[in-house]
Amino acid sequence: MNRIFPIALAIAMPGALMLSSCAAIPGEAPAPRVAAAPEPIAPPYRWTQGAAPQAHKDMVATFGRSGLATGEYLWAATMPKEGETRIVIDLLTQTAYAYRGEQLVGATSMSSARRGKVTPLGFWTVLQKKRFHRSRKYDNAPMPFMQRLDEFGIALHGGANPGYPASHGCVRLPMKFAENLYALTKVGSKVVIEG
Repeated sequence: MNRIFPIALAIAMPGALMLSSCAAIPGEAPAPRVAAAPEPIAPPYRWTQGAAPQAHKDMVATFGRSGLATGEYLWAATMPKEGETRIVIDLLTQTAYAYRGEQLVGATSMSSARRGKVTPLGFWTVLQKKRFHRSRKYDNAPMPFMQRLDEFGIALHGGANPGYPASHGCVRLPMKFAENLYALTKVGSKVVIEG
């Protein structure tokens, strides 16, 4: 065994010297390791056609904001004279967006259906508008600036925005935003609800 150890040492020694000499070359610094930027993680939408994520990008580009506080809204100082009005509802982020043509003109926090209730996903159309309406299902509850989306009473309207889903299924908007939106839309305006 004593003969094997010196032979193994003689074989390993030149390799070790080569490695140590490589690391000590004067004037050469090792190249810095640059980590690749991670890909942004898309929110876990149950259903989306891309309108809600695009609306968020448009809000950042138009208003310079990436989020809104509870009850907060943004509204453009100028409005395009032409273009169809459409509304994008993002249940995941509890944000609603209003467009005139391709231009984002408003964004707001909102409150959709609480646990056990449903704000339906999909493509909708404003079927009816009433400046002031009362719910037939829920104790005559007020629904100012109501814009009904289906035959079961789901609507966009002004109401309480606690910062989380809390409605029976309607999309509750801050009152002033609901009023501005009511003035912007017409029966037939398109709405997409994603989340």
